[in-house]
Amino acid sequence: MLGIAFSLHFGLFHVLSCVWRQMNVMAVPIMNRPLSSHSLTEFWGRRWNLAFRDLTHRFLFLPLLARCGAVGALLVGFVVSGLIHDLVISWPAGGGYGLPTIYFALQGFGIVLERSAWGRRLGVGQGRPGRLFCIACIGLTSPLLFHQAFLERVVVPFLLAIGCIR
Repeated sequence: MLGIAFSLHFGLFHVLSCVWRQMNVMAVPIMNRPLSSHSLTEFWGRRWNLAFRDLTHRFLFLPLLARCGAVGALLVGFVVSGLIHDLVISWPAGGGYGLPTIYFALQGFGIVLERSAWGRRLGVGQGRPGRLFCIACIGLTSPLLFHQAFLERVVVPFLLAIGCIR
């Protein structure tokens, strides 16, 4: 699963960005070295899938900011991302419904925690503690995103079809 994600997000999408730039279209890569993140906020806000981040910031976060406040708008953005991922992960798998939404909601709560007084005291928004907190939030909850139904009914058949496994 990690190989597929890295091949798409860091390989194919980066190559497509390079092709567009060769045709004089300003197409910056959608990934900005996410493995260099020192916080969960940095990972989701400045490094991972910047195209999606920009869209949700402009059309969801900013319009909701006055109505829900920063925390509310942030959490709504992550829940919407989860619902979209449920459509593209759980629905084709025919199972695991809601797990990607829970995964993204937890990411939002992780950012809220990171920015809280408690998080600032612990330093989980920067340096080594921030890096470890980021890895833990993303890694330990990843089975919610890439759940068993998705792995068994989508990933394994795909890998069989392209001859990567027998």
